[in-house]
Amino acid sequence: QVQLAEFGGGLVQAGGSLRLSCAASGRSLSTYAMGWFRQAPEKEREFVAAMSWSGTFLRYADSVKGRFTISRDSAKATVYLQMNMLKPDDTAVYYCAQRSRVDYGLPPFSYREYDYWGQGTQVTVSS
Repeated sequence: QVQLAEFGGGLVQAGGSLRLSCAASGRSLSTYAMGWFRQAPEKEREFVAAMSWSGTFLRYADSVKGRFTISRDSAKATVYLQMNMLKPDDTAVYYCAQRSRVDYGLPPFSYREYDYWGQGTQVTVSS
């Protein structure tokens, strides 16, 4: 059974940094694409970043390019989202997700393409 659990959310001032972690069990991180998404109140879940199964292809939303970095430590079965220069607009619940199918090339950016989800972690950025 696949289980994903996010950690590292919290309250931070604008301009600050946070690192989110997503611990995975039941499935290899190196076989399926992983993604980070976020959802603010009364808004649809939106794509943040994704990594292909090989780690070769990375994808970022335009709103976070240059500020956020997705990475993984396969030995620890953990995917990270380093978030720098945070803005109040980054306030949301952040979720990690994993595909159930093998892909080649860029990982998908639609949340509908991901099959396993964590419970989410709240990130609040104050102005």
